[in-house]
Amino acid sequence: MSALLLLFTCLLLGVLVARFAKPPAGIVHGINWWVINVALPALVLALVPKVKVDTQLWFPVASMWVVFFGAWLLFAVLGKMLGWSRERIGALTLVCGLGNTSFMGYPMMQALHGKEGLALAVVADQLGCFPLLASAGVAVASFYAGRSPQPRVIARRILTFPSFLALVLAAIVGALGGWPPVLDQVFTPIGATLTPLALFSVGLQFKFHLGERQLPALLLGLGWKLLLAPLVALVLGVAAGVGGLTLIVGVLQAAMAPMISAAILADEYELEPSLANTILGAGIVLSLVTIPLGNLLLSR
Repeated sequence: MSALLLLFTCLLLGVLVARFAKPPAGIVHGINWWVINVALPALVLALVPKVKVDTQLWFPVASMWVVFFGAWLLFAVLGKMLGWSRERIGALTLVCGLGNTSFMGYPMMQALHGKEGLALAVVADQLGCFPLLASAGVAVASFYAGRSPQPRVIARRILTFPSFLALVLAAIVGALGGWPPVLDQVFTPIGATLTPLALFSVGLQFKFHLGERQLPALLLGLGWKLLLAPLVALVLGVAAGVGGLTLIVGVLQAAMAPMISAAILADEYELEPSLANTILGAGIVLSLVTIPLGNLLLSR
């Protein structure tokens, strides 16, 4: 409970600062830069060498792909039936197909399952959600915005991303036996800054402005992201014989709130940004209840 209280406090502080204080211009960009380029790589370097490689590690990664492509199929079909615009279909596919598996997922998995759960969350995010955002996410955004994706740019974005480079290095180090203790004691505290700063940043960016005729799309989008998608992931995992903490973390990461970067991508490609940001804000608030509840049910 104390760990979950820390998450809520950091999120609330961000909301209050954005609403009542006057934070300096560019503060969100600065915090996000540190989280993405320093804290996240440090966390990957600290945790990945300690991950126990087993035959079930495919599941947290595969569940991210199931959520994304399931969202694309669902909203393409619903969009055709309900007469939605291409922009709305693209926005829903992005924000309801990609989860906030790092900024929200890491702190929540650490709070609920400690370092072992956090390590599995890193695997799901770095091998599942991030490559999806940089490849299929950009392709979907380009398609529904009437643009052409650039494979070379996508490949460069993935291969030069700091935490991806850290992941490759950490995997090599893990195979060789891990870091010397002195280096581990450097990476761990730097990586620990990710939780409070990431949630504070989420709070600073929190928005909820429901536009006209957006309620059905909001409900359908969050119904997939917070309920149906994790159920599909759960069925997949159980059918494949996955169990224990790997199953729990994979399902909870599938149930995570919509990704902030996906909403930014929707805004960048002019895919109904008001709807994307509303789903993002509502999803973050609801996930503070649905994730602990889902964890309780899965643990039983």
